[in-house]
Amino acid sequence: MSNLKLGVEVVGAHNLLSKDGQGSSSPFVELHFDGQKFRTTIKEKDLDPAWNETFYFNVSDPNDLSSLTLEALVFNNNKSSQSKSSLGKVKINGSSFVPYSDAVVLHYPLEKAGVFSRTRGELGLKVFITDDPSVRVSNSFPATDSSSYIVTNGKKGTRRTFHHLPNVKQQQQEPYSSFAESSQPIRFGPDQMKSTSQGPKVVRMYSGSSSQPAEYSLKETSPVLGGGRIVGGRVVRGGRKSSTYDLVEPMQFLFVRVVKAKDLPSKDITGSLDPYVEVRVGNYKGVTQHFEKNQSPEWNTVFAFSKERMQSSVLDVVVKDKDMLKDDFVGIVRVDLHEVPTRVAPDSPLAPEWYRLENKKGEKKKGELMLAVWIGTQADEAFPDAFHTDVAGPIDMSVPSTQIRGKVYHSPRLWYVRVNVIEAQDLVVSEKNRIPDVFVKARIGSQFLRTKPIRSQTMNAMWNEDLMFVAAEPFEEHLILSVEDRVASNKDEALGVVIIPLTTVEKRADDRFVRSRWYNLQEPGSAEIEEPKKKEKFSSRIHLRVTLDGGYHVLDESTHYSSDLRPTAKQLWKPSIGILELGILNVDGLHPSKTRDGRGTTDTYCVAKYGHKWVRTRTVIDSLNPKFNEQYTWEVYDPATVLTVGVFDNGQLEEKGSNGKRDMKIGKVRIRVSTLETGRVYTHSYPLLILHPSGVKKMGELHLAIRFSCASMVNMMFLYSRPLLPKMHYVKPLSVTQQDMLRHQAVNIVAARLSRAEPPLRKEVVEYMSDADAHLWSMRRSKANFFRLMSVFSGLLSVGNWFGDVCMWKNPITTSLVHVLFLMLVCFPELILPTVFLYMCLIGLWNYQYRPRYPPHMNIRISHADSTHPDELDEEFDTFPTSRSSDLVRMRYDRLRSLAGRIQTVVGDVATQGERIQALLSWRDPRATVLFIIFCLLAAIVLYSTPFQIFAGLSGFYAMRHPRFRHKLPSAPLNFFRRLPAQTDTMKNSSFGAYLLVLLVFATLTFCLDARLQACQPSGKIRGIKPPPGQCNPENDSDCCKQGKMYTTYKCSPPVTGNTKAVLTLNSFQKGGDGGGPSECDNQYHSDDTPVVALSTGWYSGGDRCLNYITISANGRSVKAKVVDECDSTMGCDDEHDYQPPCPNNIVDASKAVWEALGIPEGDWVFTCLTGFAESALLN
Repeated sequence: MSNLKLGVEVVGAHNLLSKDGQGSSSPFVELHFDGQKFRTTIKEKDLDPAWNETFYFNVSDPNDLSSLTLEALVFNNNKSSQSKSSLGKVKINGSSFVPYSDAVVLHYPLEKAGVFSRTRGELGLKVFITDDPSVRVSNSFPATDSSSYIVTNGKKGTRRTFHHLPNVKQQQQEPYSSFAESSQPIRFGPDQMKSTSQGPKVVRMYSGSSSQPAEYSLKETSPVLGGGRIVGGRVVRGGRKSSTYDLVEPMQFLFVRVVKAKDLPSKDITGSLDPYVEVRVGNYKGVTQHFEKNQSPEWNTVFAFSKERMQSSVLDVVVKDKDMLKDDFVGIVRVDLHEVPTRVAPDSPLAPEWYRLENKKGEKKKGELMLAVWIGTQADEAFPDAFHTDVAGPIDMSVPSTQIRGKVYHSPRLWYVRVNVIEAQDLVVSEKNRIPDVFVKARIGSQFLRTKPIRSQTMNAMWNEDLMFVAAEPFEEHLILSVEDRVASNKDEALGVVIIPLTTVEKRADDRFVRSRWYNLQEPGSAEIEEPKKKEKFSSRIHLRVTLDGGYHVLDESTHYSSDLRPTAKQLWKPSIGILELGILNVDGLHPSKTRDGRGTTDTYCVAKYGHKWVRTRTVIDSLNPKFNEQYTWEVYDPATVLTVGVFDNGQLEEKGSNGKRDMKIGKVRIRVSTLETGRVYTHSYPLLILHPSGVKKMGELHLAIRFSCASMVNMMFLYSRPLLPKMHYVKPLSVTQQDMLRHQAVNIVAARLSRAEPPLRKEVVEYMSDADAHLWSMRRSKANFFRLMSVFSGLLSVGNWFGDVCMWKNPITTSLVHVLFLMLVCFPELILPTVFLYMCLIGLWNYQYRPRYPPHMNIRISHADSTHPDELDEEFDTFPTSRSSDLVRMRYDRLRSLAGRIQTVVGDVATQGERIQALLSWRDPRATVLFIIFCLLAAIVLYSTPFQIFAGLSGFYAMRHPRFRHKLPSAPLNFFRRLPAQTDTMKNSSFGAYLLVLLVFATLTFCLDARLQACQPSGKIRGIKPPPGQCNPENDSDCCKQGKMYTTYKCSPPVTGNTKAVLTLNSFQKGGDGGGPSECDNQYHSDDTPVVALSTGWYSGGDRCLNYITISANGRSVKAKVVDECDSTMGCDDEHDYQPPCPNNIVDASKAVWEALGIPEGDWVFTCLTGFAESALLN
């Protein structure tokens, strides 16, 4: 019979429904679980009863715990009729049961017991699991009537292990190959009740305008993995058997477990022995730790040798004696590798055997060594803890093996600590003649907060402020509050201190009221932990309400890339919706990050994070193309979450004392679960991109295999209607400032805890994976976000431009059809909404064939990583506060002021239009208000007497009237509106305060105007035509049109300023060159030695810039060149344009003389980005 029991503490109920006809009820609670039933006492005439009674149910079969349900039914006892009527019920699923240490009181809203019943109120329960043998199953409660009873159905079952979530070893030994393989009943046991969270994946989409160079793009691969070859996301098994490690390539290892030795001979003069074992296979070796003066040591150490690297057929296990000068030989065991057995998980572990030691001549000697030797794969349970000797050959053997091993980490469970500082009484200050300026300073570890200061003539102070902290389990720090008096501008005097252990603070999972408490303030120098029973005759006191809020999700990563959204309290966790499997295959083409033995190399490891679970692969030493082939799994609780995989260079392996060296980041990949198709295997190589002060750099390619398996599609679809964050974030929301501050503290706590693991997950790794610096200012990110916003509204702008063309009758047939459609909608307005939704439905179905099929990844064009000015990148990498020179900071500040001034003007113009609307009826301009009132009166009469359909039809036809009935002067309503007054007359133009306010508010938007000025929308597209033979000169890497391909055309170009960005291309304007005929401006040819250019259509401006000179800046140099031709952006792919595509709208097509003047190497003469170009004076 199992010892596992379910404990239920019935705390109380609140706001119950009255049932006795006198405005009251006599409630009691019946608990039903696993065929057993208990009942509380009856509370006579009480709508807010408190029971505080605890009951224990026997769990007959722990294997079925997650499928069982606890029911709590609240009844009203009717004495007169000896009956009971329902007040409501609560049902709790077995998957939410937690151990006693994690249990908190939850107030559940009562549900209806029947369809026609009425209910209201809440029931407070504390539900937990325990295996304490001293706890006995509850007996029948001796109630006043015979309805108190306990019933069991006699179910019995064998005791099984509790796997609420797998422990660390099992997660690595038995990863899920698919959800179907993991859908067996979950087994529960009392020793394994700690839960772990699991993670998600990502899919990517690129629009045509955001395409990027091929080397930075995602590439699909078709590797042969454990389950077979992956083709198009499906597994082609080809006769292979399915295995648990089916997302990685099987790798064979020689495992050597050195268990212990006995009866070793003594070597020293003193008769002692300091033994250790050296395991050798060819050039690779591993060494155990040595024991001092021990002739029967126990090591229990496992070594793993990659079979593909082994070049020897003999395994040598040598026992040596540690000595000062030279280690002495004790004995050796030789094993022929041809006779080593092969073990395939989940076979039972191989039993170790005793081997007699031999001397160098092969003669048996005194002493025996217990070994186990076998060949296995990375699925072997010994793999995670094994010392991989084949990857540590070049490294000093004094480096701890834990710095190389892989590891599974679990983030500490984080809680929000809410400290409500209410008041303080009977404060004693040093100077009684001075009015104290009192505040409270609170501290948990390195977190400090303080209340606002209060000046009070009495010795009492009132604050009623909430202070929020982050704390991690187990609670190691105490909450320390000190009441202080500001006696001088830079001097504070402590009036008293109280120390509160967080283990004594009450936990809550909702917003229920928690009683406050008075604490005695102690002397600052001799403060001790607060003891509730300790009483003093007189002391200062502070009134506090302290709680651990478990109803929130503690944000410890960027909100856009959250990997877990569950609350802290485990009772509020919902069942998982599926499983995410990640196979980390290998990394290709890494750049050397260090020098060893005169050559560049790197020591690479990967870190994957999702939810509370972090995984770290083993470190592959001295390889620019490391192979990992390690597979991990996570449980997914919400598809709107992100899995992050980072690649790092291990900086702790060089020499002793290198512990202070940081691990260098190589790159990271993010995968969003909601973008993955269920059941599909995604195998891609992800470019590892890092932004340096010099620009974006590709560090290598990471090969991953990812699969998301869904347990229930219905449950997952239902999640899309649920709030993203737990209920407390909406019931009692935190401010944005609080969230940022608490997130920073949470990242620091997680980094501090994980850095204490072995091997440590270093702080720089945790911060990089958590995007700890995502809130810092970046001109590049600001521009990228602005253009993302422009892209969102580009569709509306396109519709507006199209409607403008319709109104101007540029295509009479289209305009006529629009008139007909408009007339139909006016006559049948009930068709408007159905038409809109049907149109969107058809568009969605049409776009299905163009759906993205690959996970999304960083796009350097969308991120503006490839076009950012070097000074802006340098500003992004600057420290906070700045570490740059004062002249550079002054230049950036002046640039900021210039752009902010233009934004100030734009904001003022927007405000002016709004104020003019307000002035219509404000009588600020009496004549304008009279005119508007008269217009409103006439409009009301006309609209009342005219059917709305007629009015709408006439308005539409008027808006789309033919240009013959239009004139270029502004309309009367627009003239009237522009004459209205605004608040500009009451503003002081020289107000520095107003200017500074605008500067601060819009500092983050300084890029907007500049970016908007440079924005130019496409004017259309043309279809490519294949050039006839002999047409289209491909010299200088010129493009030729491709049949059927659509090319974008432009009628405009970005405005020309001192820093206009452009693309410089190479052309030849001399006779027989690739420029075609004579130049358009002067109908002449120009030598390649003359600095001349052709401009895109918008910049060419119909020939207005012909024979003008422009200044071109690039590569730190400038050159003046004459405009002699047009690079047509409006047409192309025809005989006139030599069957070349339309020119982009930002091209400066230059002769060789321009490239030479800019000092650009000839090997790079194809195209380059200009830092700017501007017009020069006309030179004749």
